[in-house]
Amino acid sequence: MLTSHLFTRSTFVLACGLMLTACTGARPHNLGVVNATLTPCPETPNCVSSDSLDESHYVPAFKLEASSEQVWSEIKVYLDSQSNMEIVRELKDYLYVESTSTLMRFVDDFELHLREQDGIIAVRSASRYGKSDFGVNKERVDDLYLYLSEKGLVSEAVK
Repeated sequence: MLTSHLFTRSTFVLACGLMLTACTGARPHNLGVVNATLTPCPETPNCVSSDSLDESHYVPAFKLEASSEQVWSEIKVYLDSQSNMEIVRELKDYLYVESTSTLMRFVDDFELHLREQDGIIAVRSASRYGKSDFGVNKERVDDLYLYLSEKGLVSEAVK
């Protein structure tokens, strides 16, 4: 009886672990900057981007109100302070961040592209898994914007 109980419990724990791991999804291979823009959002409503031509996916870029070095540095401070965000790739004008939800361990992809010549930072945040994100990706972008705007470092770019 004890062996059967341990087997059942082990199977349950393994199944839960596999389900949670499945929520992370594979890291997309199409992220980054191509032709000076971030990857377009898919048709699903779980993505926002300042490069989107579609209003349902559009969020404003961040207009620089301070030096790009100061803003970029403060963005990294913010990201490092978030326990659920990890900078995966960092270039002088591009950041790729993975954001993991606390409970279900869903992983979202968050990108920032510094366009110094335009005086903006373009943003994109997308879920890897599922169809809806319950507004989490827009909220992620809004939270960073609020943090930077309260410091007087950015304002909302006009489309």
